[in-house]
Amino acid sequence: MSTAQLAILGGAANFSDPLPVGQLYFPEWSAYETAMRGIFERQYYTNQGPLTQQLELVLQERLGVRHAICVTNATIGLLMAADALELSGRVITPSFSFVATSQSLTWAGLEPLFCDVDPLTHQLDPQKVALLLDDDRVSAILAVNLWGDVCDHRALSSLAKQRGVPLYYDSAHAFGCELEGRAVGSIGTVEVFSFHATKVLSAAEGGCVCTNDDELAARLRNIRSSYGAGRLVSVSRTANGRMSEAQAAIALLSLEAFPGIIERNQEIYAEYKEGLEGVPGLRLLEPRLASVTNYQYVVCEVDAEQFGLNRDQLQTVLRAENILARRYFYPGIHRCPPYIEMFPAVSEHLPVTEALCGKVLQLPIGQLVDPQAARNIASLIRLARECAAKIRAVLEGQA
Repeated sequence: MSTAQLAILGGAANFSDPLPVGQLYFPEWSAYETAMRGIFERQYYTNQGPLTQQLELVLQERLGVRHAICVTNATIGLLMAADALELSGRVITPSFSFVATSQSLTWAGLEPLFCDVDPLTHQLDPQKVALLLDDDRVSAILAVNLWGDVCDHRALSSLAKQRGVPLYYDSAHAFGCELEGRAVGSIGTVEVFSFHATKVLSAAEGGCVCTNDDELAARLRNIRSSYGAGRLVSVSRTANGRMSEAQAAIALLSLEAFPGIIERNQEIYAEYKEGLEGVPGLRLLEPRLASVTNYQYVVCEVDAEQFGLNRDQLQTVLRAENILARRYFYPGIHRCPPYIEMFPAVSEHLPVTEALCGKVLQLPIGQLVDPQAARNIASLIRLARECAAKIRAVLEGQA
């Protein structure tokens, strides 16, 4: 591949259609049509219909959990979890996450206590959590299982037990993952999954909240407001978080295709790994604690000094090729409103998060990407490094 083939240097884009980073696996039209016709024939569209009930049973069996409570989206699920746990004061959580993680706390009247993450795994750092547990206002730990990997659950669970607070998980990235042979979904007091279209299990939109605690499950179902679905218990408010039958239908179809989706993701990831092996200044993240991963994301770190381009410059190069690489997570939650005003000096305590927000790049994977595309993207990244000086000159001239 010659330098003339780089679009940023005047060549044509290597991909005619944009390649997004999300999974975007959708069912075959015939299966989708059959499912939708069934919904219309039953004239039962929402409020814990038969497909939603079926999905919950399938998820409970698959995840080895007593209760899987389907909801309209994961953000509502996280809010419901905070309410059902009856938390107060502060909750330890990473700033290196999607903003909904902390917003669920704010909406529940809680204050996020931002904690730094491990520089190798990007997961919540147990040693940093331990330092924050001295705060007597802490009522829980909300950890995030990122990138198809998992947190150090043993260490975090030990800390939570010592302090006498619940440990629960935002597992939006972790459906289908396992920790020591145990399915993610059954390891925390509560775990919340996302079934957004960009996730490896898709309901187009949706999610579920998992727990093995019967009383907690009863509160979650009443907060969800399913008008009598399950045992009635007293809750402070409801969330109107019901999953529609259309969402449940797509999720069930996605579950049927799930083994093939994971296999294809693994093939794409393997191509990236081989193609990017040994590139100076580029580190491809690999799961370190998950015994089984879903290969939902392809994430790398860009070291500007060694690579010759910084993360944002490489993103610009790739986007010129119709490769819609994304900065994740940028900025960190602590730099987003309202938290930047609430905690103006917190960045001093989050050095790893600050560094990662400047160098993490997510590459395309999913239904619109195939192994050959991954090989081509890896080759373009290698070429970008070889042409770094020319690219910097072009970008500086455009500034």
